[in-house]
Amino acid sequence: MDDWWVMLPDSPAAAAVAERLCREGVRRVPHASGRPWLVGRWDARQEVSARAGEARIVLLGRSTAQAGTLRRRIERVRRPAEAERAVTGLAGSFHVLASVGGRVWARGTASAVRRVFTAHIDGVPVAAGRADVLAALSGADPDLGALAVRLLHPPVASTVLAERTYWRDVRAVPPQEALVWERDGRRGPRARWWSPPEPHLSLTEAAAEVRTALTDAVGTCTAGGGTVSADLSGGLDSTSLCFLAAREADRLVTVHWEGRDPDNDDALWAARAREALPSATHLVLSGEESPDWFAGVGGLRLPGEEPCAWVRDFAKQTDLLRRVGEHGSRLHLSGGGGDEMFTPFPCHLQDLAATRPWRAWQLLSRQRHQWRVGHLSVARGVLGRTSYRRWLLDAAGHVALAPPTGLTSMLGWQPEPRAPGWATPEAVAMMTDALRTAAADSPEPLAPQRSVHCALQQVREGGNTIRVLNQTLAGPDLALPYTDDAVVTAALSVRPLEAVRPGAYKPLLGAALSGIVPAHLLARPGKGPYDADFYHGLRRHRGELLALTEDSLLAEAGLVDAERLRRALHHHAAAAELDPLLHTLGCEVWLRALDDDGPAPVPYPPAARAR
Repeated sequence: MDDWWVMLPDSPAAAAVAERLCREGVRRVPHASGRPWLVGRWDARQEVSARAGEARIVLLGRSTAQAGTLRRRIERVRRPAEAERAVTGLAGSFHVLASVGGRVWARGTASAVRRVFTAHIDGVPVAAGRADVLAALSGADPDLGALAVRLLHPPVASTVLAERTYWRDVRAVPPQEALVWERDGRRGPRARWWSPPEPHLSLTEAAAEVRTALTDAVGTCTAGGGTVSADLSGGLDSTSLCFLAAREADRLVTVHWEGRDPDNDDALWAARAREALPSATHLVLSGEESPDWFAGVGGLRLPGEEPCAWVRDFAKQTDLLRRVGEHGSRLHLSGGGGDEMFTPFPCHLQDLAATRPWRAWQLLSRQRHQWRVGHLSVARGVLGRTSYRRWLLDAAGHVALAPPTGLTSMLGWQPEPRAPGWATPEAVAMMTDALRTAAADSPEPLAPQRSVHCALQQVREGGNTIRVLNQTLAGPDLALPYTDDAVVTAALSVRPLEAVRPGAYKPLLGAALSGIVPAHLLARPGKGPYDADFYHGLRRHRGELLALTEDSLLAEAGLVDAERLRRALHHHAAAAELDPLLHTLGCEVWLRALDDDGPAPVPYPPAARAR
């Protein structure tokens, strides 16, 4: 998509930067002084703005905001931070941009679906919603150290690189913080606008909160009228969104693509859901009708602001959006984020051990049999209550080890990352240095509880992914209602022990959607596997993948040993060995897009680029 915006301070020096950006079709919003404040290109339907006295506020994205109400709310705003009062209670996913007497407040979402980035252009502080826009304006080069961190699996970039981007000299504002500028662009004190909730609600109480938040979130997707579309995999997350959307949308189109694994019963559950949604238009695609995973990856060029692991799915997603676009869809809903929000991570047992050790031991003993680990390993995992800083230091020392396995590896602040087998010693050194640097600042975890920290870390990894996909995919935008901040807050408010019930799958989501989704669909006990689709795509497109290793830019940069990567692709490596492959491919494709001699890699006129 070609939406972008740049924010400027209320100073005379900013005028020259604004002049470089102002071309035909570019929108401009001034400070109260008349100097340029916001410059960019965005869909007017995604904007709600208001002004009162010297206060200006612009919301960009999906929201329940109304201009008249917003104007009344900002009439008494005298300081930038007070702009948050104007958006209290609003549902959706949106940037909040405010100018109060020339002082600025800007923030994205806690889920990282929307971010704020900063850089200096000709000495002028500039902010934007896309890092690559600032990189092109400033002439910044890719940051190889950040790319090395991106190769780690499981991914940790969203926490380890909280204020770092994949471009040198372009910085990120942490998702939970707002950017504050004085009139001349001097940075104000750090301002936290969002904090994770205390997990204190019963299942019944949390279900009521989730029901309201999720209904409102989907409502922001359907509020524009017309046709919307949604995945209908058969899983509980996407099925729930379809039933919510069907209640409000003028017209709903669902899409189901059939997996190749004979043990995958998604198709059966999707068919049952379609029977209960007779007014919707349903598209069902067989494996032969939809592109394989990895299709076309050899020629893929994705010039987004950062690498995207979904290169594996890019052809499939492009095909899906083309099909729903032909049916008139203006927005496509996906169930991403549902697993993170409604499946408590095993590390919640670590949290429980601090307050109810006997109950934690009972539950861990049950898990011990499932994971086939001994009492000693379980005890070590429970008693190892390290700080987040200590966890980062330990992870730095373990980067080059074999991938961890078993229950105890899942009791830390988040799963420990490992370097892929094809990472060079130089890349491993960069990974280690990044983790140690993150630890040196005595960082606070994303939440005091390990389970909440882990959930937020994974939500932000997904938020970064969906943001980049929306920058690169053609067709309707993708929306992930489960990552809307109000939904995240509601889902994390439950006491984890109540969200884990023997024999029940995602009991919080089931309780929240009771009466909206038919009971027989809420009773589904799990989800289908897709390993067969992964290996089928790998076999069919191995030639394309191997071709990427022949002239690999990651190898040229000294981050990857191309021969070791080729061996892993050739010899039907085990799943654990290939888990990091998607991140490696994402980085390779991203570097190739930057190296390409094609059009400007950012969505504003080439004439505006730095010379």
